[in-house]
Amino acid sequence: MIKLHVKNEFSRLRAVVLGTAETNGPTPSLNDTYDPKSAHHIKNGTYPEVKDMMKEMAAVKAVFDKYDVVVYRPSEIKNYNQIFARDIGFVIDDKFFKANILPDREQEFTAIEHVWSQVPKENRIKFPEEAHVEGGDVMPHGDYIFVGTYRGLDYPDFITARTNQAAIDFLQEVFPKKKVKSFNLRKSNTVAEDNALHLDCCFQPIGKGKCIIHENGFLDKEEFNWLVNYFGKENCFEIDKQEMYHMNSNIFSISEDVIISEKNFTRLNTWLRSQGFTVEEVPYFEISKQEGLLRCSTLPLQRD
Repeated sequence: MIKLHVKNEFSRLRAVVLGTAETNGPTPSLNDTYDPKSAHHIKNGTYPEVKDMMKEMAAVKAVFDKYDVVVYRPSEIKNYNQIFARDIGFVIDDKFFKANILPDREQEFTAIEHVWSQVPKENRIKFPEEAHVEGGDVMPHGDYIFVGTYRGLDYPDFITARTNQAAIDFLQEVFPKKKVKSFNLRKSNTVAEDNALHLDCCFQPIGKGKCIIHENGFLDKEEFNWLVNYFGKENCFEIDKQEMYHMNSNIFSISEDVIISEKNFTRLNTWLRSQGFTVEEVPYFEISKQEGLLRCSTLPLQRD
């Protein structure tokens, strides 16, 4: 059995699911894309190649090995994108949630059945059918669960809107003692710079009481201000529109003071080091072309 334990985004990591790019297959057609950034790169002929994405994921695996983290990988499905393990499930406390993702991606979860089946049955949680949710929108943070959503009446028109109110209500039912705090995110089907696909595309808590945040990812100014006040302005590293587009908030914490980050995030990485963090830099630019980065491709199972 796998012992699950995740209470936040940054306690010392012991076990994780890392996605795989091994059998990613050919460049998808425009009709098969789920986000504007992938569509942009398909149109421009700059969509990432499997060999490059495999190298990038191997660099992350090497960092996990360095820190003695147990790494599980999905079983391989031929010609199928299995990089973004965070979308398909997430752990809060000792419970493993199967996310209700886009129907076209359902197979991705079957590829981690060997992990899911090692969790005690009573701790395997499935959302009701009407609840849409992806792991990139869900962040346990002690007594809080932060959740990204989109509250517009035109929710069904946005393929980029992934988590709805029914999912937020369900999480509150499962954790009656926690405060489930939702944030209304900016969505666009066509302009990647205006699209916060998930909460982790515009915000992420890290160790030492700090966070990375992008104001324009939030539709409601008071919700953005709530986060800034909660962490304290001096503890918030604000990223601009281009940095959000390149996924600067989508890094990954191995511990309170060790962070895996993309090697091109110069301004962010310099700030992290100035705050006393150890930054393990990896190449992840090619994978970022699919509007996901380090947090998106990892599903933590156990933290201290």
